[in-house]
Amino acid sequence: MPRRSLLLVLAAAAVSAVAAGVAPQVIDTFALLQWTLFLAMGVLSLSLGFIWGFGGILSFGQAAFFGLGGYAYAVAAFNFESSAVPVIAAVAVPALFAGALGYFMFYGRISNVYVGVITLTVTLILFNVVNSTAGDAYRIGAAALGGFNGIPSVPGITLPFTGYQFGPEDNWYLAAGCLIAVFIGLRMLLASHFGRVVVAIRENETRAALLGYDPRLYKLLAFVIGGGIAGLAGCLYTLWGAFISPTIFSLATSAQIIIWIMVGGLGTLIGPVLGAIAIQWLVTSIGSQQAFDANLVLGTILLLFVLLVPAGVVPTVERLIARLFRRGRIGRADIVAAATEEIHVSAAAAPAIAGGDAA
Repeated sequence: MPRRSLLLVLAAAAVSAVAAGVAPQVIDTFALLQWTLFLAMGVLSLSLGFIWGFGGILSFGQAAFFGLGGYAYAVAAFNFESSAVPVIAAVAVPALFAGALGYFMFYGRISNVYVGVITLTVTLILFNVVNSTAGDAYRIGAAALGGFNGIPSVPGITLPFTGYQFGPEDNWYLAAGCLIAVFIGLRMLLASHFGRVVVAIRENETRAALLGYDPRLYKLLAFVIGGGIAGLAGCLYTLWGAFISPTIFSLATSAQIIIWIMVGGLGTLIGPVLGAIAIQWLVTSIGSQQAFDANLVLGTILLLFVLLVPAGVVPTVERLIARLFRRGRIGRADIVAAATEEIHVSAAAAPAIAGGDAA
C-alpha cells in the first residue's frame, strides 16, 4: 500500500475511533443499541463487498455464514466458561464451512451464476434444518437449539480474571472496533500481493491462470475470508440481542445484503458499509412509523439504483468529483450538470453491466 494511502486509511480509522469513543456520551442508550446493530451489519456488508466487489464471486447466501457465526457463538457460550472460545468458534465455524463449500464449487469449476444459486440453496437448507430443531432432543451440550423459537438469553462476553460482563456500551465499543479492524485489514489485504492477484482474477481469470496463478485457490481463500467476516458479524448480532433464531438464514436477510452493496457501490469497501448503515436506518425508521411496508421500500430503492445509479453511490460520487476537478471549476451549475451527465452515463451502462454479470 502506498504511504499516502496508508496514512489516509489510518487517519480515517483514528477519526472513527474517536467518534466511537465519544458516541456513548452524546446519544442515549436506545440509539446506542440501534447503532450497535448498524455497525454489526456494516461488518456483514464488508464480507460480501470483499468477495463480490474484489473477487468477482456473487454469493446469494452470505446469510448462511452470518447465521452459522451467530449460532456457533450461542452454542459455545452455553458450553464454555471462557468467552474466547465462543468468539473464535463464531469465526472459525463459518470459515471452515465456506472452505468446504467453496472447494467443491471452485475446484468443480462451477460458473459464477451457479455459485449464486448454490449459496442461496445452502442458506435455505440451513433455514429449514435449524427451523426443525424444536424439542429437547435437539441439543448441543447445554445449548437447546429451540427450533423456530431460537436460542434466548445467550450469555454475553465476560472478561477473564475480573469477571466483568459486557453491557450495551461495551458491545458498542466491540462492534465499532471490529468494523474498523476489518476495514483496515481488508484494505491492507487488497494492497498486498494476494489482493492484487484476487482483483486480477476478477478482471481476467484466464490471463491470471496463464501467468501461473491458480484462480481456484485464490477464489477459495477469498471466499473463506468472507465467510469468517460474516461469522464475526453474526457473533456481534447475537451479542447485540442476546438471541438468535432461524430467521437469520431467511431469504430477506440475503436479499438485504445484496441491496446494501448495490446502493453503496460495488468494488469499494466504504460503499457497502455506508449502504448497510443507511438501509438499516431507513428500515428501522419505517418500522417505527408503520406507515409503509419496508420490503416495498427496499424493492423500490433497488429498482431505482439498478436503473439510474447501477455503480452505486460511492463510485458515482467519486467519478463526479473527479470530473469536476478535471474541469477546474466547481459551481452550483457545474455540479448539477456533472451529476445529470453521470446519471445518464450510469443508466446507459446498466444494460452492459447486466450483460457482463449474466455472462
